[in-house]
Amino acid sequence: MKWFCRNDIDGFFGLFIDNLMQIILIIGFSLFVLGMNSEPGFLFGTVLPGVAISIIIGNIFYGWQAVRLGKKEGRDDVTALPYGINTVSLFAFVFLVMLPVYIETQDFRMAWKVGLAACFFSGIIEFFGAFVAKYIRQFVPRAALLSTLAGIAITYIALDFANRIFAFPLVALLPMVIIFLQYFGKVRFMFKLPGGFVAIIVGTLLFWFLGYGDTAVLGRSFSEFSLSFHLPKFCGGDLFSALGMGMKYMAIIVPMGIFNLIGSLQNLESAEAGGDKFDEKSSLMVNGLGTMIAAVLGSPYPTTIYIGHPGWKSLGARAGYSIINGVVIQLLVLFGFTSIIMVLIPIEAGAPIVLWIGMIISVQAFDAVKKDHYPAVVMGLIPAICALAWTIMSSSFAIAGQNYNTITQWANFAYAHKALGFIAMERGFIITSMLWSTLTVFIIERKFIGAALTSVIMALCSWIGIIHTYQITANGQLLHRFMGGNLFQDQWQFAVAYLIVTVFFLYFYAKEKYLAKEEV
Repeated sequence: MKWFCRNDIDGFFGLFIDNLMQIILIIGFSLFVLGMNSEPGFLFGTVLPGVAISIIIGNIFYGWQAVRLGKKEGRDDVTALPYGINTVSLFAFVFLVMLPVYIETQDFRMAWKVGLAACFFSGIIEFFGAFVAKYIRQFVPRAALLSTLAGIAITYIALDFANRIFAFPLVALLPMVIIFLQYFGKVRFMFKLPGGFVAIIVGTLLFWFLGYGDTAVLGRSFSEFSLSFHLPKFCGGDLFSALGMGMKYMAIIVPMGIFNLIGSLQNLESAEAGGDKFDEKSSLMVNGLGTMIAAVLGSPYPTTIYIGHPGWKSLGARAGYSIINGVVIQLLVLFGFTSIIMVLIPIEAGAPIVLWIGMIISVQAFDAVKKDHYPAVVMGLIPAICALAWTIMSSSFAIAGQNYNTITQWANFAYAHKALGFIAMERGFIITSMLWSTLTVFIIERKFIGAALTSVIMALCSWIGIIHTYQITANGQLLHRFMGGNLFQDQWQFAVAYLIVTVFFLYFYAKEKYLAKEEV
């Protein structure tokens, strides 16, 4: 097992584009949502260096971990766990934690401080969750873990980037075919160039030669660009000064920490299904540690083990792609190149790589489970699809300026009951996906006690607001109702329904025991 191989270059481009897009999102949200455009130097001098250092720490560890596993097992084909900024937490912490603070105080620094506290609390949950994760893994079937990943992959990865590709077909369709030719058709390009590299170059050239690029923006970016070096800063004092205010947002932080823990666990399951069994405890502890380090060094954005290990393994990437990614991201951020790359390389040029990875993850969910469990995999996809449907719908309401609660033309709406089912599934869809897939496996295998226990867990999660529970506000926006101060939440009917289902399973368990006794 070597630290670097040729295919690590290919793997690097995929992971780098993914990480770079997260940084682009962070820049956009920070400047235009959280008010840092009044002092952009704070973003580039304090926040982004913290982001970069948190990425490289994890990338180096997981690269080393892959080399160690390869040497231990006498193999040369171990692929490091992909790692970077947690996309789900990025959105949650921006819009559900920092933005409310900024609206209340009109102080982006206070919003940033509370974001640091939220990030740090999330890291604590992930770190200590490493000690109980194996018990979760023993209870949850593989079909449940992989189908949840597949649901995210087919919706928020594959469909999202398919939208980007087909919105600009002259730019992105040829790069997509290039990716498919190499990774599905096993075609090799001239000079043995990696398909990911060829796709990005071709897409970028098409973007500019066809006139999609804004040369005026390009000119301004280069004229305003100046090299500047920014070392990460210790922000522990800012973090701890906001712990009290951060406690107000535990209703967001705790579910997100749990989701991140379970998501990382699922990604470890995905890696094991692909042949690389990494130590759970150390993998999850470093994941949580990376998030805490990010917060202490000025980044309010948790890090995580990424979805997509099967994709990187299929590329032939091993340990080096992770390390190269961390080093390149570090250099780009510390020397201020990020804004220029944002202007030069369109997301559409790298979108086919991410689409392909989403497809590979979805295929693996079926390939790595028993055929009898296919229905459980499909059931695990449904909450993610519902979540994406509601995300698109709610965005449409916001753009149209429509108040969800006062729309009078629901009779002409395409979906029954004002799409309330989509909304209910969107809340905590990662947990919902895993639990419903687990329940389906227990039903298939006639393990009625396991099914009853799963139903009780879903009833509890519904009652306290981890799944299903929500409050609809103007423009179709949703508020989390996690432990909303009331013993009985507005959506108590979900908890009651799951308890009724529990009694149903217990009846069938008792019936089978009785019939077995009669036969004896």
